[in-house]
Amino acid sequence: MTAKLEIKNLSHRYRKGEEFAVSDLSLDVEPREFVALLGPSGCGKTTALKVISGLLAPTSGDVLVDGESILGVPPERRRAAMVFQKSLLFPNMSVEENVGFGLRMRKAGREESGRKVADALRQVRMDGFAYRRPGELSGGQQQRVALARALVTEPRLLLLDEPLSALDANLREEMRALVKRLQREGGYTTVFVTHDQEEAVVLADRIALLFGGELQMYDEPEAFYDRPASREAARFFGATNFIEGEAKNGSVDTPLGKLRLERSASPGETTLTIRPEAVRLDESGGENSFPATVSSATYLGTQVHYELEASGVVLRAALPPHVRLKKGDEITARLPAESLWALE
Repeated sequence: MTAKLEIKNLSHRYRKGEEFAVSDLSLDVEPREFVALLGPSGCGKTTALKVISGLLAPTSGDVLVDGESILGVPPERRRAAMVFQKSLLFPNMSVEENVGFGLRMRKAGREESGRKVADALRQVRMDGFAYRRPGELSGGQQQRVALARALVTEPRLLLLDEPLSALDANLREEMRALVKRLQREGGYTTVFVTHDQEEAVVLADRIALLFGGELQMYDEPEAFYDRPASREAARFFGATNFIEGEAKNGSVDTPLGKLRLERSASPGETTLTIRPEAVRLDESGGENSFPATVSSATYLGTQVHYELEASGVVLRAALPPHVRLKKGDEITARLPAESLWALE
């Protein structure tokens, strides 16, 4: 079963007089959609997830599932399964008993419970571990069991609170693929909390970026790279180039000269941004090109990161490793019109 989740003007603070951990948050999550709550530590993403699950009561606002408020519904009756950063398995129970715990609480029959547990363990590729104890499993295996325990109850909402952050890099990549497959196959409406930008981009249909408890931007992953809503959102996603200018007559006057944008900016003062990997070298001196001096070079294996100085502006460029420049080199840089974006 899948459901639509609506968060309406949600605010929560832990103590009277303190700042709000979440402030006036509104989000719609469509049935079968995978949404990531992304942001730095302390931005309110886990607080929001706990309110959705029923572990916290909001200070104000509402949470609706299929158009009905669930604020008065106890956590165990919300049909929302939550997986935490730590697996929180019962150490004295076997894998099979851990996965079936929620079904036993719902008074499911032994035959039905056994079938569903076996199916859930197959889904997470742990069917050969049914009689082991959690202490006999690796961290990744424990998280697979925690996922199976969540899925076996056939939840309307799947809530994941940084479930992969404690795993090493290789295992985390493997688990991402598993989470994505399970979500797609089961069609679960999913909210996934993470502070990892790459993880959010790989997994989510849409990303909600939070800073200081407030929603900064809610859009598809590509939008955070191509058309960020603010300087803060752009910087969080690795855009380090910001150029001040004045937009008029379809282009922007800047210290680097007149720059054309593929998507025109509103007239008046504006800030342009371009990602380091979009900066180009162009000796032909075409559109949006200008002379620059290399002020630093950092070799990173798959890329070389350069700092370029031009007319008092410092730009960062990420170029392929076969492009070898050194400090002091004079070059011609180009900012492609299709890669420039005017911040509102």
